[in-house]
Amino acid sequence: MDVVGFGENSIDYLYRLPGLPAGGAGALGSGKVHVEGRTVLPGGQVATTMAACAALGLRTAYAGSFGNDEGAALVRRELTSRGVDLGHAVGREAPNRYAVILVDAASGERVVLWDRDDRLRINPGEVRAEWLAGTRALHVDGVDEAASIVLARLGRTAGLHVTSDIETLTPSTAELIAAVTVPIFAEHVPAALTGLADPEQALRAIRRTHDGMLVVTLGARGAMLLHGDTLHHEPAVPVDVVDTTGAGDVFRAGLIHALLEGLPPRELLRFANAAAAVSCTRAGAMSSVPSLADVQRLLAPMTTKTV
Repeated sequence: MDVVGFGENSIDYLYRLPGLPAGGAGALGSGKVHVEGRTVLPGGQVATTMAACAALGLRTAYAGSFGNDEGAALVRRELTSRGVDLGHAVGREAPNRYAVILVDAASGERVVLWDRDDRLRINPGEVRAEWLAGTRALHVDGVDEAASIVLARLGRTAGLHVTSDIETLTPSTAELIAAVTVPIFAEHVPAALTGLADPEQALRAIRRTHDGMLVVTLGARGAMLLHGDTLHHEPAVPVDVVDTTGAGDVFRAGLIHALLEGLPPRELLRFANAAAAVSCTRAGAMSSVPSLADVQRLLAPMTTKTV
């Protein structure tokens, strides 16, 4: 395998609305909002990243936990159909993790409501070093954080690229950051970690305890990467946004692909931004992942301008 992913999968109930409720009963002038469309789709942050890695041409495996309901079966079928190996995944006697995603039809922005049965948890003692045999990269999130830390340390010791999807802060977040080689943060996390609102200053503060590449996604403002003392900032690729669900997951897949290709930092960001941009032109998480050809087509005009 080129990359193994450990973390969340989900069944997503996607609702397209004329606007996102922001004020309770006063939102959109009424306590009721018409649903313009409803779709049930497979998703979950690490599962989506692995589906995107597979679409980009990487040999990919997923090592998360599934429930025993139809939602879990749907996600399993989708990952399998996309060429993601599920040999390391575990099953649980529990409903699968699910999310209700409210999408603003005008802007593509969304709100995610979710629940995960605690019986789906993978504990540190269940982690297996053989999950990493023969792979080049590992991607983890903070859902089963203690297990992610154990697996990330195994990957780091084995000399793998170990990337992360860090969206929330817990008492163990610092341990998870230290365990991975390339932390990838959601936009709000560096500020929450350091107390510094400016993303560059926040990354430089994190640099004091981590010597690897540090990456933060910035939504419509693109992404930023600190390599040594050199900061790289690449703007987002402009596209007509349909749905931003899964864009961060696809960004991470693009970064993993670029890491394994040995691209320099600026090109890493550019490729990952382009992958995320393509995903924003499509609805859903896993259903939005781009192929390598999709990303290359979007990058082609930018490459020509750079040359």
